[in-house]
Amino acid sequence: MRQLKDTCPRCNSTLPTLRYRVGRLRGNWFDPDSDLDHEEDETPGKFIESNIIRDQIGLVSISHWMWDEDEGKSDVDDDDNGGGGGGNDDEYGDKIVKWYCVNCTMPNFDNIHCHGCEEHRESGILRAGLFACPNFADTGVSDYELDKIQKFKASFTHNDDSLPTLIGFHACSPHSEVFMKSQPHKERPDRLRVIAASLKTSGIFPGKCKPVRAKHIRKENLHVVHGPLHVEYMNVTSCLLASYFEPDTYANQYSAFYARIAAGLCFDLASLIFLGRGKNGFALVRPPGHHAGLHSTMGSCLYNNAAIAAIAAKGAGAKKVLIVDWDIHHGNGTQEIFANHNSVLYISLHRHEGGSFYPGTGGACEVGKKYAKGFTVNIPWKCRDVGDNDYIFAFQTVVLAIVSQFDPDLTIVSVGFDAPSDCDVSLAGYAQMTAMLHFLVGKCL
Repeated sequence: MRQLKDTCPRCNSTLPTLRYRVGRLRGNWFDPDSDLDHEEDETPGKFIESNIIRDQIGLVSISHWMWDEDEGKSDVDDDDNGGGGGGNDDEYGDKIVKWYCVNCTMPNFDNIHCHGCEEHRESGILRAGLFACPNFADTGVSDYELDKIQKFKASFTHNDDSLPTLIGFHACSPHSEVFMKSQPHKERPDRLRVIAASLKTSGIFPGKCKPVRAKHIRKENLHVVHGPLHVEYMNVTSCLLASYFEPDTYANQYSAFYARIAAGLCFDLASLIFLGRGKNGFALVRPPGHHAGLHSTMGSCLYNNAAIAAIAAKGAGAKKVLIVDWDIHHGNGTQEIFANHNSVLYISLHRHEGGSFYPGTGGACEVGKKYAKGFTVNIPWKCRDVGDNDYIFAFQTVVLAIVSQFDPDLTIVSVGFDAPSDCDVSLAGYAQMTAMLHFLVGKCL
């Protein structure tokens, strides 16, 4: 049975609770539906009385989490999979960490540019706050960064000025790790602030794109993808200061609220694009989603945003939806959700290494179930030393041929830009794959 970890109110140590236990339950919990009629209010709504969880499961007390007396830390910090933390505050393995990249959060030792994404050590892109100022001299943006920004701006063109590119952006800042660790968690608000700052500095957003207002996804739409008990379980975290579903998947009292905002933006963008309100779109939201399954959270993912967008497109009238996932990790949650659907084609390119790379799923033999066999396509890499040529070759020989035959009404790209740190895929490689998809299928989110 999976565990939800809470903190002791007396000694601040980590406490485990059973899968559906409500930690320090006060008899109240937050219902996000209470604020659905107030779309501009981004603060959690009122708490309402609920005995559902207590009646179905009851409360079970469990003793303190096991501690390692020699190390003086909880063993939940031993996991190195996206969680960030554990170990000495200043050391990373046998090397001393000098700085953490503001862009990709990777630890660096003695180099000036990040070894993962090549961001400059003295990056000033966030120095002015949420958005970088268009005046580069005021922000301290280096010549190296300026060159990258100008190249990105030059690559952004409008092929059809009659329809705008839609952008849904919400940093969901209150959803963050309560107890800071020596190494920042990879999934944190800065991740989106950096992207938003780059778009602002290059004049793309706001400016060339049309923003879509953030609002919650309705419960009935969420239930199409995730089971009711999973949604109830997420709502329970609203009465907990800090919780961990897994060592790398955290939640606080605001997480369920903002996860529904992220899902709502993806839902609305997919519907608007399919209905012709925009030529394509970009959902700049967090928490991420492709590890979240029908009834589970995993890998920092709470709700599956890509799956929710696909369901929204189908609800708007799309007959066939394509999901392309190029995150370095396999989207096990998305695959699980659509394993029995032959109207949704899921294609994933990811590191696999014979199942030893997180999350261990996504082998080439996993092709779907029953009448949906062939509608799941996995392209697993056996090692980390793959780059642009490998991805482009896979696109040209496998992905585009299958996509052309499937002929989707809408394409959803489940974007994870972590391949530069775990493989050798460049921004130019991502741009080329995006261009090929857009040329072939048109409407993309």
